[in-house]
Amino acid sequence: MVARPMRSLQPALPWRAMTRNPPRIVLNKTADYRESYANSVQIRVNLWDFYLMFGTISQTAPEHVEIQNFQGVYLSPQQAKALLGLMQQNVSQYEAAFGEIKLEPRAGSGFVQ
Repeated sequence: MVARPMRSLQPALPWRAMTRNPPRIVLNKTADYRESYANSVQIRVNLWDFYLMFGTISQTAPEHVEIQNFQGVYLSPQQAKALLGLMQQNVSQYEAAFGEIKLEPRAGSGFVQ
């Protein structure tokens, strides 16, 4: 897979109106930075923010599903909409390269597997 530059959800900065030379943006990782795999994302929304809770699902029996949540992230509505646009753009590029991603809804529930 070809590595693509990271896209940022940073809002439009006021420097754009003042100069034609954008600032150099440096991405740093904090001491508590970590990368994890999630196959579960739950979303809660209220007037002020979107809350995304990431976790992993394990199923030991057809009637027993366990989700271990490990990270929650709050986003402003503006950041959530920017993320939506970036995700749509990246999913479209992925599907153009590798084919359509098919989602299979589980019968009788609102969950997507």
